[in-house]
Amino acid sequence: MNLKLHREGMAEPSFLDRIEQLPGAVALRAASYDLLGLSPGDTVVDVGCGAGHAVADLAAAHLKTIGVDPDPDAIAVARSRTADAMFHVARSDDLPLEDASVDGYRAARLFHLLDDPRPTLAEAWRVLRPGGRIVLVGQDYGFLLLDGTDQDLTDVVLLGLESRTPAPRAARSYRDLLLDQGFREPEVAVHNEIVTDYAQLATQLESAAAAAVEKALITQQDAADWLADQADRGRRDRFLAVLPVLLVAATR
Repeated sequence: MNLKLHREGMAEPSFLDRIEQLPGAVALRAASYDLLGLSPGDTVVDVGCGAGHAVADLAAAHLKTIGVDPDPDAIAVARSRTADAMFHVARSDDLPLEDASVDGYRAARLFHLLDDPRPTLAEAWRVLRPGGRIVLVGQDYGFLLLDGTDQDLTDVVLLGLESRTPAPRAARSYRDLLLDQGFREPEVAVHNEIVTDYAQLATQLESAAAAAVEKALITQQDAADWLADQADRGRRDRFLAVLPVLLVAATR
């Protein structure tokens, strides 16, 4: 399903909104839609929809689109972005949807936040019709590549980044989880985002360094030195990060 994703004249004030409009993010969303394999008129739910960028895309493709997120503020933003969709404030493991009521289920950047993915997958199985498609999208934080003058220190800082979420390496288990739930014919794809603009990831680098200090993996001085090195690499056009994202699709 190929969608025209560019939108004119929409205010995008937040950091996440800006990230979602980058070419790599647009291409990643498009890849997930292709894996859903839906047709106009089909019903799709985007679980953990956040501010609703994917919901807007899917609704624009003439799909009956439902956005679900536990954050009412995110749902308010998503609803303001797309009038032609239905929204619910709800958890991923307790969807306010009927059994076998959707043709497609999409969840991006969700499973690394879950202590136990099984109730969420059981809900996905319940709401999908037989023959329906599920697509899970997520970054495995254990696969991040970031260049640094002190590579050992850089690797330790990345461990700090992993510590900020309950399941930072959940994406590598998507295929197993889907098969265990009863889904069939899983497909695995990898989307690589290459970032050479330091400013694009500066906020995340600061967060990673702070987490590494908090976990006593490095000292505050280590963090300051590392951040200074990354900023310097950015000024000298030597910054490089590679962010692999896994997409795993299967059939109910």
